[in-house]
Amino acid sequence: MNPDSPLLQQLQQQLARLDTQQLRRTRRTTESPCAPQLQVDGKALLAFCSNDYLGLASHPRIVESIREGALMYGAGSGASHLISGHSRAHALLEERLAGLFDANLVDARALYFSTGYMANLAVLTAMADKDTAIFSEALNHASLIDGVKLSRAQVTIYPHQDLHQLEAMLTASQAAKKLVVTDSVFSMDGEIAPLPALLALCERYGAWLVVDDAHGFGVLGEQGHGVLEHFALRSPNLIYMGTLGKAAGVSGAFVAAHASVIEWLVQRGRTYIYTTAAAPALAHALLTSIDIITGCEGAALRLHLRQLIMQWRAAIHTRHWKLLPSTTAIQPIVIGGNQATLDAAAALREQGMWVAAIRPPTVPADTARLRITLSAAHTGEQIVQIAATINQLDS
Repeated sequence: MNPDSPLLQQLQQQLARLDTQQLRRTRRTTESPCAPQLQVDGKALLAFCSNDYLGLASHPRIVESIREGALMYGAGSGASHLISGHSRAHALLEERLAGLFDANLVDARALYFSTGYMANLAVLTAMADKDTAIFSEALNHASLIDGVKLSRAQVTIYPHQDLHQLEAMLTASQAAKKLVVTDSVFSMDGEIAPLPALLALCERYGAWLVVDDAHGFGVLGEQGHGVLEHFALRSPNLIYMGTLGKAAGVSGAFVAAHASVIEWLVQRGRTYIYTTAAAPALAHALLTSIDIITGCEGAALRLHLRQLIMQWRAAIHTRHWKLLPSTTAIQPIVIGGNQATLDAAAALREQGMWVAAIRPPTVPADTARLRITLSAAHTGEQIVQIAATINQLDS
């Protein structure tokens, strides 16, 4: 294409506008395994920006399980699940995941997806149609937003955590089918959704409750089963999505629900049907992840993480910036302006710390923030270090 092409010029102008708004995203290249101490673009950094909440991404047992799985099943699956790509490793993982939710879901079954994004798209496009009303939380993740848009349903956005407004919407709806859709832990705020009250509304008004527990599975609940265990919820109305590349440390996601829901997703979930299955070695390694999460080691990691969160909140004393009231591993500090947030992240990087600068459209305008994420792999000394550095920057 001619470098002076009007099409290229249009794109270049759009990129220039991102630059003027301080909204262009950039990638950094890590040169070491996922851990608090990273080598990034040739520089050693202390990272507070991954979602590896339990520190399992580089766990020796899981690394060995991937190697073992590759020797057993090869490097790839070769086909979609409905052709020849569904391996014994996938089947064993789904059975194990379903068993985690016997206390929460009626006649539980699970379905493994390559990514959480694909799982959410499958649920919302398969479970909704033009005669469906979807009620979507205002701060939902992009994958839920996109799934809602693709569903062809009548969509209403309810204000963040506003159950009174949601109930009024449900009362007024004459739709044949209703879905309420929410994150469990809001990824940019760290808050936990009021799921007991949401489920009570869904049962009262005959609606499905779709829960994206990307940031809760493995972390919340006594055994790490996630937000449903955390709140001791049980209902046939629940459709639960958990990711396996965050606290579980590997890759992929799953949907757990009543067996009839899962069978419908197998028949109509386009992002499940029309894609090559994930490598069986990953599913094999995830069996080890689940063993760790649900065992004594997982319990100890969750306890350590809770202690780090309390230590962080006691140590941080910002003057102008706002620490959001989160009890989870996601600990955002709202700065406001895009450039000020980029400057703060750059100042941290100069002092050897990597924190994500989150800007619109990921968060609302004028609420750009540092998104600090804590991991059980961090030490208390590292928490003191990051808190002291941020306190000094905002002094």
